[in-house]
Amino acid sequence: MTDTLFEQLGGTYTQVGDYALPELSLPAEKDDRPIGIWGQRRLRYLKQYHKVIYYNLLTSGKLDSHLADIEEQAQQLFLRLVKELAEKEGVTEKLKAENAMLWVRQMNNIRNRATEIVNNEVIYRQL
Repeated sequence: MTDTLFEQLGGTYTQVGDYALPELSLPAEKDDRPIGIWGQRRLRYLKQYHKVIYYNLLTSGKLDSHLADIEEQAQQLFLRLVKELAEKEGVTEKLKAENAMLWVRQMNNIRNRATEIVNNEVIYRQL
């Protein structure tokens, strides 16, 4: 019997009962960057709404690097937005010392708006 193309390319089979199953594995990813909350949100979004993109990234070995890139982009945008909005609205350390509750309320508002912007522009965008 002639070898299959899979066997010619170095693939092997494992006998399970009456079936010969190919031994398949995903390529190893070498990206050690952390995947934080933004990367996890992107992963959940891809799994739920864009399964083809998710499986393409997974099987090509690029999923972790994609998620780490998204994490970095989202974190940078979030920090920049919080800083800019706080400066624009006058939320300073002086306000924090004078009226802590007002400062907390305004900072929470700014962080929530920044989170929405990051979600729309980075996490829930198409590739």
